[in-house]
Amino acid sequence: MTGNRIRERRLVLGIKQADLAEMVGISASYLNLIEHNRRRIGGKLLVGLARALAVEPAQLSEGADATLYDALQSVARDQAGNLDAPPETDRIDEMAGRFPGWAALIAAQQKRIAGLEAMVEGLRDRIGHDPLLAEAMHEVVSSVAAIRSTADILVREADIDPVWRGRFHRNLHEEAERLSTRATALIHHFEPDAAEADARGASTPTETVEAMFEAAGHHFPEIEVHGAAAIPAVLMRAAGMGDPATRALGERWLMAYAADAARLPLPVMRPAAEAAGHDPALLLGLGQGDVALVLRRLATLPRQTEATAGAPPFGLAVCDGSGALIFRRRLAAFSIPRFGAGCPLWPLYRALGRPGQPEMSLIEMPQGAQFRAWAISQPAAPTGFGEAPVMQAVMLLTPVPPEAQVTSATHAGAAAIAAGPGCHLCPRMACPARR
Repeated sequence: MTGNRIRERRLVLGIKQADLAEMVGISASYLNLIEHNRRRIGGKLLVGLARALAVEPAQLSEGADATLYDALQSVARDQAGNLDAPPETDRIDEMAGRFPGWAALIAAQQKRIAGLEAMVEGLRDRIGHDPLLAEAMHEVVSSVAAIRSTADILVREADIDPVWRGRFHRNLHEEAERLSTRATALIHHFEPDAAEADARGASTPTETVEAMFEAAGHHFPEIEVHGAAAIPAVLMRAAGMGDPATRALGERWLMAYAADAARLPLPVMRPAAEAAGHDPALLLGLGQGDVALVLRRLATLPRQTEATAGAPPFGLAVCDGSGALIFRRRLAAFSIPRFGAGCPLWPLYRALGRPGQPEMSLIEMPQGAQFRAWAISQPAAPTGFGEAPVMQAVMLLTPVPPEAQVTSATHAGAAAIAAGPGCHLCPRMACPARR
């Protein structure tokens, strides 16, 4: 209570009750009643007492800062099972009032411990599931095996032709260089620079770039206005861009964003999308034949909030011709894998088999959530005569509200696709596409 906080703060500062009363212009007996919560206090007197006690008035009237209070509560909750006596959670205000420095230190340590635990969890997940790490380890082991075999030949065979001996030496040199490069990259995979580690945590370049897009809501107003010239400023503000590979990947995707914004500017796209109810089928004319452009631009529109109008929640998945997911905008209840490919039943992959033909489908996930999906597969870059195009597929997703979900499992005359997040996590054991 307020009186308790005033008393605790006065005792911490070593001020006598009579002296404090004189400082604020009240009697010592009246201050005694206030400290024992027998008189209400507010307004000018509260401000005067706070000034005399060198604290904010809110700290006396409301207690510890809400963030600090929550942090101490979290510490008490997490560590209660490891202590012989449970912490006195009902006295957090008293703790913060009498020892604000120690309370802040405990909260800071808890925050750091939580960050380290998250990093350890991320590293453990990477060791168990990261195909990039598995491939890197395989390359290191292969280089070690090649060096060992070559060295064994040179040691055991004394009479080797000088030409062949030179080839073996060259092979040793080349494999040693490869091993050094791969081992260095592997170490950097787990031990980036300190500043970069703080910014990226335990993420790959792809995850860091996607986090930059997520933090911006996949919408960059400065690029919409100034185009590619604004990209350096965007990268400067983003976390984790100290790594050259991460920065190069971020610049690549921001350049693609700027190119889309230049071809289909926001002042054209936004009103047209709102007039069409954000239905891609009604906006194909805007892309002048480039359906993927329309799908990507819909995913970059500012989202609707309680205060402002905007686009509904859209998810986006982009894959290359191999089916590997190279970019994604995640959507609640629709799990998109961090690495590798997704569910082979997604329209994203069906579109790869029908280049240039737009796909529109209804997807039902295992938990029952339904999503509308639009997909298209198109060449990723111009192709010359006689050259095979490099294909890229794009899929736009939006959730179907519960009241509008299709219970008959049909959508526009076609059966809904019973898909999943990818075979590794999908519970549909009898699925014919399961790998």
